[in-house]
Amino acid sequence: MSTDTLHEILICSDPGCGFRFPLSPTEKRRTRCPRCGAPLTMAEIPYSSFTVPVKGKHTVHPPYVCVLDNIRSAYNVGSIFRTSDGCGIDKLYLCGITPTPENPRVGKTSLGAENVLPWEHSWSVLDTVVGLRENGYRIVALEGGNSAVNLFDALPIIQSQNQPLALIVGNEVSGIDPEVVKISSLCVYIPMEGIKESLNVATAFGIASYLIRYQGLKNE
Repeated sequence: MSTDTLHEILICSDPGCGFRFPLSPTEKRRTRCPRCGAPLTMAEIPYSSFTVPVKGKHTVHPPYVCVLDNIRSAYNVGSIFRTSDGCGIDKLYLCGITPTPENPRVGKTSLGAENVLPWEHSWSVLDTVVGLRENGYRIVALEGGNSAVNLFDALPIIQSQNQPLALIVGNEVSGIDPEVVKISSLCVYIPMEGIKESLNVATAFGIASYLIRYQGLKNE
């Protein structure tokens, strides 16, 4: 294996500091400790990345897409692209002001996933969701409210349908358009035990998308 694909652990030569940190193949090599400024040495033999054993690319499951309703942050969108590729989502619908991969900040967190995952942009989230519903998709809104069901309790309901599914996530501040929630088949929430009422949208999406994909959708 080429050394330019290997990671290193660098360590400060000052015993009073001893700061350890990783250096990836794409980073410029440091000669001084970022903590105290003393010279650095390589702590261990260079190593390759620890990766998850590869399964078949996207095992068979009902069509599974995600609709992003007016997400503000390009970094959240990039994170959602990366998670979508990982859990086998087939396509992303980027609606309203949601940044698209043309925005370079999306790529900062998607790390190339935006180049392989199909996506399309629409200015109207309502038209997008109506179209998906007319094409047989079960619409699941990730949102709170009086009609919302605990996601963990809803998984058996999602499992029982075994039909194309569209997961909707909403704006970081205002959430999903209420008209979209009204026409959704199911509204689910992630339980919260602390003082905050909700998670970051990319974090919430990661939890929900994986639970639905591996516990809520039947594999064949």
